[in-house]
Amino acid sequence: MKHLHEKFLLLLLFLLISVFLSGCHGQKGLPEFTIPEGFDNSKNYEITFWAKNDTNKTQTEVYKNAIRDFEKFYPNIKVNLRLYTDYGRIYNDVITNISTGTTPNVCITYPDHIATYNTGINIVVPLDELIDNPDYGLGGNSLQFKSPSRSEIIPEFLDECRLDGSFYALPFMRSTEVLYINADMVHALGYEIPDVLTWDYVWEVSEKALEKKDDGTYAVNSQKVLIPFIYKSTDNMLISILKQLDAPYSDDDGNIYIFNDTTKDILLSVAGHAKTGAFSTFKISGYPANFLDAGQCLFAADSTAGATWMGSEAPLSDIAEENRVSFETVVRPIPQYDISNPKMISQGPSICIFNKEDSGEVLASWLFAQYLLTDDVQIAYSSTEGYVPVTESARSSKEYTDYLSHPGTDSMHYSVKLDATKLLLDNTENTFVTPVFNGSASLRTAAGALIEDVTKATLRNTKVDDAFIEKTFENVRSLYKLDSVSPKAMKKEAPGPLPKASVILLSSLAAIWTLLIILFVIRIKRSSSRN
Repeated sequence: MKHLHEKFLLLLLFLLISVFLSGCHGQKGLPEFTIPEGFDNSKNYEITFWAKNDTNKTQTEVYKNAIRDFEKFYPNIKVNLRLYTDYGRIYNDVITNISTGTTPNVCITYPDHIATYNTGINIVVPLDELIDNPDYGLGGNSLQFKSPSRSEIIPEFLDECRLDGSFYALPFMRSTEVLYINADMVHALGYEIPDVLTWDYVWEVSEKALEKKDDGTYAVNSQKVLIPFIYKSTDNMLISILKQLDAPYSDDDGNIYIFNDTTKDILLSVAGHAKTGAFSTFKISGYPANFLDAGQCLFAADSTAGATWMGSEAPLSDIAEENRVSFETVVRPIPQYDISNPKMISQGPSICIFNKEDSGEVLASWLFAQYLLTDDVQIAYSSTEGYVPVTESARSSKEYTDYLSHPGTDSMHYSVKLDATKLLLDNTENTFVTPVFNGSASLRTAAGALIEDVTKATLRNTKVDDAFIEKTFENVRSLYKLDSVSPKAMKKEAPGPLPKASVILLSSLAAIWTLLIILFVIRIKRSSSRN
């Protein structure tokens, strides 16, 4: 019987060691990617491409055409397209799929998101060596298509894809935020529209527009509905104002500075204009374009990528035809504090590549990612919205120059869209980006939450004062877990509960030692009994 007990314990020990070893193997993650000596054109690869479009069927066709043309160059690579309606869903799905080892091969995303993906082991492929590889890098000798060289990518846009000293993405498209203006209503209030608007100007005109007639309608539009100023992305709103005021937000080390006196002053100002009804946000009131197109908004702040929804002739307007009002639409930079030194946020999708066991599969992914930077794809996609190409070769091409020179001829050449595009082309050097680190995506969301919270509070007749702002700071810190780490720790993995796999490994190790001790004791007792 004793021998049976001992054999049982040995069997249990063997099983625990097996669990321990398999757990250790899982903890190693994927091997670090190394560039193969060559690409095997005789081997078939199937890769997945996750992309985003705003219900714009033209964009979908651009993706499909790019895949079809790429597969002609590389018949052994099949690309499967999966479309999403917003970047947040892509981000959430990637996070989920990292844990199951089923990430896509190529993904349209943002550097803030990549910083979070990168907390795993060899999840996102660093691109430095791939970019400069003489055979398969940008402009490489062994490519089956004409890829842009590194020098042809706009330097400011490429630098946005650098994390911790390495490139983890390629820029795909770039946009910025602009102000879409109902010029007719502004003129009716007795104002001219300058080339660059100040915040004081926008607030003054917005408050002026609230005057009503005896019948209760607004004098400026003769309607019962008017929100003079609506901002689509409130995170960009606060971030841009802080940048314009040279006030702290965060730094490359992950130090968070947003909860400061300047932010407090901004929020108090926003609350004041929200209280009068001069200001609201997309999340609270609805899509700015819908109000603008109906003549119920003077200033709509939104991305250049949304230009085809903006204005009385907008080809993609979401409101009923009978609700649309005819007016002149003017495009200007977002409001500024110093018109001689404008600051506009640079945004737009980038392309990252996920690591896989098969280095040939990763190289196939890299080839497709590069193809998205070719002139044909860049020009075709940028023409769908107010995006600008990320390569100098596409920008300077005859086809793109011709596209920009025919405003108003058809929906593809919608004048507001071209005005928004040209504004960004003329202000590339005035754009900026925020620091990227693990946690920067949460910080960005928190910035928007601050604007939203004070605006909602004002609409609920809650008193917004210094005490309320301090309480809001505290709530937002907690909600977005900005208070659970030391200022510098955001760049690295924040301390917290051990991963499930680690708990299993440590428990297994403890059990193994326990069984070893039991076996040792049994053997000692048996030896003593024999003596």
